[in-house]
Amino acid sequence: MIKGYFVNILFFKKLQFLISFLFLVVSFQSYASETEKEHQTSTKEEKLNAGKLIIGHIVDAYEWHLADWGDTHLTIPLPVILIDEGKFHIFMSSKFHHGNESYKGYEIAQGGRYNGKIVRTIEDGTQIRPIDFSFTKNAFGLFISSALMLLIFFNVAKMYRRGNEVPKGMQALLEPVILFVRDEIAIKSIGKKHYRKFLPYLLTVFFFILLNNLFGLIPFFPFGANLTGNLAITGVLALFTFIITTFRGNKNYYRHIFNTLGVPWWLKVPLPLMPIIELVGVFTKPFVLMIRLFANIAAGHIVILGFVSLIFVFGQASALQGFIISPLSVILLVFMNVLELLVAFIQAYVFTLLSSIYFGMAVEESHH
Repeated sequence: MIKGYFVNILFFKKLQFLISFLFLVVSFQSYASETEKEHQTSTKEEKLNAGKLIIGHIVDAYEWHLADWGDTHLTIPLPVILIDEGKFHIFMSSKFHHGNESYKGYEIAQGGRYNGKIVRTIEDGTQIRPIDFSFTKNAFGLFISSALMLLIFFNVAKMYRRGNEVPKGMQALLEPVILFVRDEIAIKSIGKKHYRKFLPYLLTVFFFILLNNLFGLIPFFPFGANLTGNLAITGVLALFTFIITTFRGNKNYYRHIFNTLGVPWWLKVPLPLMPIIELVGVFTKPFVLMIRLFANIAAGHIVILGFVSLIFVFGQASALQGFIISPLSVILLVFMNVLELLVAFIQAYVFTLLSSIYFGMAVEESHH
């Protein structure tokens, strides 16, 4: 059995190297294409705005960009669903013509408070934001990753129900990871007595974050959505951890918050400093979970695009400078893609580990 696990791990490492190489080749081509497009459209009027290009790549969008050929932009339009003044408005995002035109009084704001969002501008110039249920790039990517997760794990569960003694295929690839989450994260952080009730959530959040971290590194459809680099997604995941911790917490957990043992009485009764600090910690823990995942994933995309943009930024000064900086940018891009592949696994592990630690604190039994 142990030998079989080592074989699976070695296979996984080889697969990881192959995937990272493919990510590198395709991502450089895609990022360079996007940067070149921005460079071509700006050289006659203004210098390349690398910051605008990078932010435009990592934020959400109402269409899925595929490629560009000259002035032709190949995109997949997504459904726009708005509720404004009690009425539904449903149309495809292609009506906005890549954000350059308005449709039925609605347009994609190009700056200001609602930058990148659909707004309606009234006569005095005020922008009104309708209730927006549109299928954005991230929302569509969420459906894709969720459907793929269900397909994979329903298939693996079916193999286990058949009683396969020797794991094969996807089951053989995922079993070491599942056992790692169970033995090294859930049991060690929560304990053998309570870990089972939290294990389904921990496995779900681990594979969800890992899968979407990897998908974010593949810059072509149906991948490339920056899900885990979006505060809304990481915020919901952190909220789930907070809710489970809060409602699963036992008497001992809340006693440690409001009546911490070993703390002088004057820090709890006349001056309730410790209860306030502990209560604030209850809310800051999920907040840190949200920010950590978002910042690490978004930063990776920003740095990668920054290295590619260097070629065109220096190239605007002179062709020689652009030629000199190109090899360095490619080397840094190789390094960052490999590093981002590692970060994809690390951030899934860290989020799951911290969640399990919070659960362990919530169900820890009193020793007195």
